[in-house]
Amino acid sequence: MGRKEVIEMLDMILLETEERMDKTVKSLVREFQTIRTGRANPALLDRILISYYGVDTPINQVASIAVVEGVQLYIKPFDKSILKQIEQAIYASDLGLPPANDGVGIRLVLPALTEQRRRDLTKEVDKLSEGGKVALRNIRRDANDQIKKLGLPEDDERKALDDIQKLTDDYSVKIDAETKEKNLEIMTI
Repeated sequence: MGRKEVIEMLDMILLETEERMDKTVKSLVREFQTIRTGRANPALLDRILISYYGVDTPINQVASIAVVEGVQLYIKPFDKSILKQIEQAIYASDLGLPPANDGVGIRLVLPALTEQRRRDLTKEVDKLSEGGKVALRNIRRDANDQIKKLGLPEDDERKALDDIQKLTDDYSVKIDAETKEKNLEIMTI
């Protein structure tokens, strides 16, 4: 394998690693959106599925979800026949919010979070954050293994491994920033 091919292989490994790390951070941010804060957010309902014509479907695909006065969600299904199903799915979920069915839509009122509940939510965010960092380290390990299999000269291998470590550090800082932002959002009354 010539020098040019080796450089191309290294570039591919770096690009693939960066792509995987970016997806990890984006996935973590999506997870953060499903954690309740003091404000209403339609993303709270992302994990709740209903059976719509035999297919498990997220609520946001069968209904419009509006934020009312910052502390309420109003769910209005496109097909009124599934209103009861949506209500039952919300009851069965881990949201802990009682749905109020008005015959046209469902209203979810988010009560103010207690200090203890806020602390519990920040612990949950920290746990998710740590899971994201573990995923980054696993991606780094995979990339390092690929580099070591190339049989590069010692200096080239060291530089490539340093590049992977720099990527890992950069994405770890991004996770820390997202975690700090989410925890601040949770703790803000």
